[in-house]
Amino acid sequence: MGTVLHLYKGGDPRLVLAAIERALAAGDHVGVALLHGATLSMLPGGVKAQRVPDELPWEALLEQIFASDQVITW
Repeated sequence: MGTVLHLYKGGDPRLVLAAIERALAAGDHVGVALLHGATLSMLPGGVKAQRVPDELPWEALLEQIFASDQVITW
């Protein structure tokens, strides 16, 4: 069981949601950082999304990046 952080700045949300669902099915903890005003609706239960820098300061995002086992950018 690992930790996966998705950095989402926009694009096709179906790809992101499919990747999140695969990680959850594998037992991973998943988080999403929303960058540059991006929105991502209908996240599965247990997935925490935070807006950067409104809800998650840049410094805290950097800490999450280094604490994660995998970081995926979109």
